[in-house]
Amino acid sequence: MEPTSVRGRKGSIENPEVIENVPGHVIPIVAGEFDDFDNEAEKFLAGGTPENEFIGFRLKQGVYGQRQADVQMIRVKLPMGGITPEQMEAFADVVEKYAPLNKGHITTRQNIQLHHIPLRDAAKAIRELSDAGLSSREGCGNTVRNVTQDPLAGICHDEVFDPTPYAGAYVRYFVRHPTTQLMPRKIKTSFDGTAEDRAISGIHDIAFHARIKDGKKGFEVRVGGGTSIMPRIAPTLYEFVEADNGEYMEVAEAVFRIFDKQDWLRVNRARARIKVFVDKFGIEELLRLVEEERQGDWVKERHFDVAGLRFDVDEEALAPAPLASYATPNGDAREFDAFVASNVHRQRQEGFSAVEVKITRGDLTPEQFRALAKLMREYSGGFARTTVGQNLILRWVRDEAVYALWRELKALGLGAAGAQEITDTVSCPGTDSCKLGITASMGLNGAMQQRLLEMDITDPLTKRIHIKNSGCPNGCGQHHIADIGFYGASIKVGEHTLPAYIPHVGGQYEEGLVAYGQRLKTRLPAKRVPDAVERWIRMYEAEREEGELFRAYAARVGTKRFEDEVRDLAMPVEFGLESMNMFIDWNRKVPFEVIRGEGECAV
Repeated sequence: MEPTSVRGRKGSIENPEVIENVPGHVIPIVAGEFDDFDNEAEKFLAGGTPENEFIGFRLKQGVYGQRQADVQMIRVKLPMGGITPEQMEAFADVVEKYAPLNKGHITTRQNIQLHHIPLRDAAKAIRELSDAGLSSREGCGNTVRNVTQDPLAGICHDEVFDPTPYAGAYVRYFVRHPTTQLMPRKIKTSFDGTAEDRAISGIHDIAFHARIKDGKKGFEVRVGGGTSIMPRIAPTLYEFVEADNGEYMEVAEAVFRIFDKQDWLRVNRARARIKVFVDKFGIEELLRLVEEERQGDWVKERHFDVAGLRFDVDEEALAPAPLASYATPNGDAREFDAFVASNVHRQRQEGFSAVEVKITRGDLTPEQFRALAKLMREYSGGFARTTVGQNLILRWVRDEAVYALWRELKALGLGAAGAQEITDTVSCPGTDSCKLGITASMGLNGAMQQRLLEMDITDPLTKRIHIKNSGCPNGCGQHHIADIGFYGASIKVGEHTLPAYIPHVGGQYEEGLVAYGQRLKTRLPAKRVPDAVERWIRMYEAEREEGELFRAYAARVGTKRFEDEVRDLAMPVEFGLESMNMFIDWNRKVPFEVIRGEGECAV
């Protein structure tokens, strides 16, 4: 396909904004950036560049330092969660070559992260990934991060319009944009077109929600949401701004320009998010400043060229053709029926379904990446999107092919039912890699999931409970919005320290509503958390009213009821031979200690 604009050799600094509407190719690739990374990395390793200076450069390329010395995390952006079979295979190759843990990790921001990669190998990895149209540019740093979106956009039944083309234009406009290279802190963005709001607009720095007014497409703009140590739900800045004339991008840039001028926020980077500005001055004051900013000369210097930047791919035209024959269940179909009930979403396009693959803790091996790429080609026309729940949705699957696809997924160990249900627990990497991590959140996630599977939960209301955990208060595991959420902490016992978690209950993020859970006044030793979860579930099942959801039950009985149920589990543990295991975190072999560094984006 011909690029829509050409200003020199493709992929050069002179022409970084070549736009091609090819599936998965959203962020323009600039080949010279990889040469620069090679050069700067070697200069740093030779002692020629101060560490702080190199960190800023490295972060813009999506390469983040880990808690382990001399290795990096690479955060590859998947705008709107979109990924192609070729990109899945590129991940497989790079993971095999450079990632010692032999896995890639889907995040709650629809990215894919690779961990424990030495700096020189990181330079090779991002170059090799770029050959498949993948980019880590501004995956880290105080920039506009990966843009998330409803993974069912364009195929769901309740959509105002598909925001994908406009989200793509937004991505392309702000990547490498001079205003957004060194803001006080990062910006997280979402797009959604439904009342269900599967992108969870309320927790974002800036969110765009599709609206139609007087026959024109546009967005409600919300600004100032976020989780972490000061959770806030984003209020509405504008009820409606137009889409096709680029007004939504003009408003976003005005917001970012105002944010960038707030030098008082730079003093304490840990609290330098745009939500802090909105919380201090109010959304009305931000609106006044945005309106004032939009009168500036800079607006005339810009060209908010939505038509030239849109990401337009006609997925339906590339969808699989009808099958001449197809497999059907033979005999006991209960397992398949359960998979369909929880993992299959009927598309608005007749004859097609979207199939959600439940991926444990978001981790995929090279073999699974390659096998999924094959299934994408065979069953979904090559179209898939990651989710904020760390799963993968294969779109455009023929209804008659769902059974055959499920059988192949099952052979890969990826055919489990229960997507977005109680056993589909979500977690950040925690101390597996993160400098800010306090506890081994991935280990706890595995222990909780195992306990939940052993409980063999069949109650329909209980299955709707969502459990999420983070390794620190920052909330990358989205614990604030879970029915039951945990974040990593510690308990001091004399000279020793227990890994621990602080629970939240009653959060919400479905049906278009966001509510943060209530923090309990208790700390649970990490090894007792599965016991606490089981007690709370059984308590809910025994005490709920007819048809009462968990979050409604939590609101009715209050936090003290939850605290009382686990009071004995929160009791201190005396250090000794019999209790030694309590002082060792999940999936660890050495005594626990709090080792916490500084997040690089706050440097």
